[in-house]
Amino acid sequence: MNLNIIAYLIYFGITGIIIVKVGRICYNNGNIFVSQLIPNHEELCHKINQVLLVGYYLLNIGYCAMTIISWEQIESITQLIEVITSKSAFIIIAIAVMHYINIILLTNYIKKLI
Repeated sequence: MNLNIIAYLIYFGITGIIIVKVGRICYNNGNIFVSQLIPNHEELCHKINQVLLVGYYLLNIGYCAMTIISWEQIESITQLIEVITSKSAFIIIAIAVMHYINIILLTNYIKKLI
């Protein structure tokens, strides 16, 4: 069997779990955070949090799907592990950066929107 196919399946499995788990944690805790930024607007806070979650899922799943285009031919198990590790590490870093950008944007600009 082609090692690239195995790598894709492992990569999508790992990143899928990470994306969904982090998304759920941020969504659940984000309701509290956004509610503190916009008091007395519970429905608006919930909708903002839902939009952030959908955008998060779309961006990360789309990125993961796009990354397989640039993968080189995998020739060994060692190379398979290296590629999966480096690609997974990048998506984890991207998720962290997105998280902090969202927090900065929400805390700095939410008062201007209300």
